[in-house]
Amino acid sequence: MSEPVIKCQSVYKIFGANAERMLKEANGNVDAKTFQENGCIVGVNNASFEVSKGEMLVVMGLSGSGKSTLLRCISRLTDATGGKIFIEGQDLLNLNNKELIDLRRNKMGMVFQSFALLPHKTVLENIAFPLQIKGIKTEDSINKAMDMVKLVGLDGRENYFPRELSGGQQQRVGIARSLAVEPDIWFLDEPFSALDPLIRKEMQDEFLRLQEKLQKTIMFITHDFDEALKLADRIAIMKDGIIEQLDTPANIVLNPATEYVRKFTEEVPREKVLLIKDVMDETTSDVGDLKVSKDEIIENVAEKILTQEKTVAVTDSKNNIVGSINPAKIINTVFGGRKNNH
Repeated sequence: MSEPVIKCQSVYKIFGANAERMLKEANGNVDAKTFQENGCIVGVNNASFEVSKGEMLVVMGLSGSGKSTLLRCISRLTDATGGKIFIEGQDLLNLNNKELIDLRRNKMGMVFQSFALLPHKTVLENIAFPLQIKGIKTEDSINKAMDMVKLVGLDGRENYFPRELSGGQQQRVGIARSLAVEPDIWFLDEPFSALDPLIRKEMQDEFLRLQEKLQKTIMFITHDFDEALKLADRIAIMKDGIIEQLDTPANIVLNPATEYVRKFTEEVPREKVLLIKDVMDETTSDVGDLKVSKDEIIENVAEKILTQEKTVAVTDSKNNIVGSINPAKIINTVFGGRKNNH
């Protein structure tokens, strides 16, 4: 197993004048209420996790849950009050200013909700801007920027000014600008939440397409559970600065760890999220003629399975039978996990 790209060990971020003293005295048991009574606000409470190369970790939570604060600690836009953060094995909290600027310029890309494009520069100039700051020759930076324009599907609009673009197009420019520096690690803080639902969905699809191609290591922040389910390899759900559960989307939906997480999963149409392999049985005896792929989304094959009398064979990418699924299991998965309000 290769070394994780991002590694957090017991990270705390506490705001307030006596934050460090209180954290020391708390000895790892930080109670938000006690801290609040002493004039401190707990932003991140004992966060430990790793993100592997090429993985997309979506950090999800409602407003005030600490998700953006956590991201700011990992990009060191704010300094953690306690704990350790490693980026590709480097101890982030021990870097001096010059090393930190180097790391940000060469390794990290960031996209925020307000993408702050420069209004007097064209799309192309906006995207080339961070490259020019790095000291790359104008011609090279413009060529690179043009590649990025194509990558995010804005060719033909490279000479527009931001005010001539829709919100979704502006967001694409923000994404292209942050990709131009070829970051290994990509931080996105609610990048699509200001967009209307249709454009948002397009941007999510676009984003998945880009990620399939680029295989970046990503931390993506959202307050939208559907967005998290759609994009994530794994999801971390935060509440009051604490990571309540960190798991694959399927496991979070099937096995919520806390009451808080369960509330999120209640309304989720499971058949849209879960794959056949998430609910199949290991046994392969006595199966009928129908075969379905283990990587198929349940919704896409449910109807076929439900017309069968017999158990259905489940195959892998080489068409080998790796398990089976019973029609009753589909019914149970789709309807079993919901509140009885039908």
